[in-house]
Amino acid sequence: MSQKPQAIYRPATEIDALMPDIAASVAAADFPQTKLRFRNDRAAAQVGLADLSDEQWIAHFGRFAPMDGSLPQPLALRYHGHQFRHYNPDIGDGRGFLFAQLRDGNDRLLDLGAKGSGQTPYSRFGDGRLTLKGGVREILASEMLEALGVPTSRTFSLVETGEALERNDEPSPTRGSVLVRLSHSHIRIGTFQRAAYIEDNALLERLTNYALTRLYGETPGDNPAAQLLGRVVERTADLAASYMIAGFVHGVLNSDNINVTGESFDYGPWRFTPFWNAGFTAAYFDHNGLYAFGRQAEAIHWDVAQLAVSLRPLVEAQPLIEQLERFPALYAEAMRRRFFWRLGWIHRDEASDSAFMQACVKAMIDSHTPIDDFFHDWRHGLPGNQDRYAEKAWASVRDMAIDFEPNSRTITDDYWEGPPCSMHIEEVETIWSAIAERDDWTPLYDKVAAIRRMGASLVTGAAT
Repeated sequence: MSQKPQAIYRPATEIDALMPDIAASVAAADFPQTKLRFRNDRAAAQVGLADLSDEQWIAHFGRFAPMDGSLPQPLALRYHGHQFRHYNPDIGDGRGFLFAQLRDGNDRLLDLGAKGSGQTPYSRFGDGRLTLKGGVREILASEMLEALGVPTSRTFSLVETGEALERNDEPSPTRGSVLVRLSHSHIRIGTFQRAAYIEDNALLERLTNYALTRLYGETPGDNPAAQLLGRVVERTADLAASYMIAGFVHGVLNSDNINVTGESFDYGPWRFTPFWNAGFTAAYFDHNGLYAFGRQAEAIHWDVAQLAVSLRPLVEAQPLIEQLERFPALYAEAMRRRFFWRLGWIHRDEASDSAFMQACVKAMIDSHTPIDDFFHDWRHGLPGNQDRYAEKAWASVRDMAIDFEPNSRTITDDYWEGPPCSMHIEEVETIWSAIAERDDWTPLYDKVAAIRRMGASLVTGAAT
């Protein structure tokens, strides 16, 4: 197979269409040091930046020298949002900014955004910084999610800044960092909520047009607001399903953390649940389990409903309601499609697929079988694990499995001979401990390589 040629760097400034109404120009913090800890050359190759030297990389993504042809100065975006269902008009980019825009080899408009880049007008009482541990955790989350087929932002760069930060929820002082992520837009549901809150209908129309034309590549039709909501419903229903099949819990699914392209981003108190446990939560402050594993689809659907409310000044309610009502069926379809993709099997029809998926979930719960083990074992034909699946809990699954056909392209390397690649909290802490105690980055880099190997093996059997 011929290798796809490296993309050419193509800068963009599409966000100018929304300025100055959605952002404030800001400057990056002047860090005492900039030590490169992670550069994502795989992602950089897709946007024509893989040939940057380390010195050039640090100049752009540690010191934030402007990218040629892109934004002359970073922009801290303004937005509102519901945080744990309570509306907050006093938020925005408090420790990050949009640094540059550019296009990839598929002509998608992408953003390079910083996290931990210093204080902005929206920092309130925060220091605008990111802990090094937080940066390491975001690398692990985004790499694992990308490998598991979740639409996600990618960690592009991590630079250690030489600062000692004080935090209430982890041992302090702790090391500081600045992270850059590559995303398909930073326009959030909360961006639309702010425009509606300040009753700026002209801005709502511009945001809608920007999202449709720049992010979805569509020409606005007779009802642009409903058209956009429909696209967001489709993308976010798939996002919710992708979290479930990955066993992922985002932790903070506030409306300011859902962007209008349906791409996952901003990994704070995330976790992967070892078992199919609907009540599993990631954030220690989520006391009522609002964003628990089994409630993520509900949470995302609720957030999208807030987008519909925000678009209401532009259109009558009924077309928006009709789009919102599509979410459950789209989510169910995405669950089936993604379940069989990860399993490496060819799905049959809605009734058979749903019954088999439900039987598998019940068996996982009843037998206390880890999610990653289940998908890994059944995709590989149960080598070495026959006894586990001979248990009574798996009887209906065994009977139903006869009617399904594995994807013949699935097994192409020896990844499947070993244990599954997982990302649970104990390993995250072990990787961080090596860095914190010995400044040993080898476990992190080895884990990223292992995750990417798993991702390459999974992609062999494409979702259909």
